[in-house]
Formats: sequence, C-alpha cells, structure tokens
Amino acid sequence: MIEEQISKLGITENKEEKMIDELISYDEFMKTKLKVAEVLSAEKISKSKKLIKLKVMLDDGERQLVAGIAEHYNPEDLIGKKVVVVANLQPAKLMGEESHGMILAVEKEPGGLQVLLVNESVKNGTRVK
Repeated sequence: MIEEQISKLGITENKEEKMIDELISYDEFMKTKLKVAEVLSAEKISKSKKLIKLKVMLDDGERQLVAGIAEHYNPEDLIGKKVVVVANLQPAKLMGEESHGMILAVEKEPGGLQVLLVNESVKNGTRVK
C-alpha cells in the first residue's frame, strides 16, 4: 500500500538506487590528479573574509590557487607546508583572482576545516592515489 502511494507521487528512485548512481568507476577517479604541492606564499584576499590566495609549487612549476580557508588559517601558517591539491581542475575566477586548482581539506567539526598536510619529505608533484 505504501509503495502504491509513493508511486502516485512519482518517486521511483530509492536510496540504494541513488547511491549506485553516485558511484564512479576507477577510471573516472583516476582522471582526477591529486598531487602534493608546497605552499610558497599565502595572503588574504582583501574583499573576502573566506578566501586566501596561495602560490604553490608542483612538479610542473608554480601556480596560483584560491581557497576558502581564511576563517580557519592565518596565511603565514601555511607557508612551507606540503598540501594536497586537485591539479587538473578547470581554472576559475574568484573575487577577481584566477585559481588553477583546489586545495583539499576535511571538515573536522561542523563549520571547521583542516587542510590535508603531507610529510615534508614527499616531493612536489607526487601523485596521490
């Protein structure tokens, strides 16, 4: 009876089907290039309370990223740190600044972010798999 009523609402997808639709293949995952980068410089973007502009060094050179971590980090605390970035993300413009990648962070508590850090002995550009 419940299924009959649900079908009248036009809801045909259950939770399990939705989860399967969200799954990606190994080949799709491998298209994402997660790499280690060293933070060379970092500064808050004056027009934003959330954004920090970072210069990072990868294996193929220096690039600029913009990250929404300013409420969680002082820019100077990030300099010299090894972080994980999405290296093959399409460039985006945030608050007038070009971003050529994305720094990865985890939510350590509701509303709190922690950047993923890597041991300093790992070479810039090392692929995360």
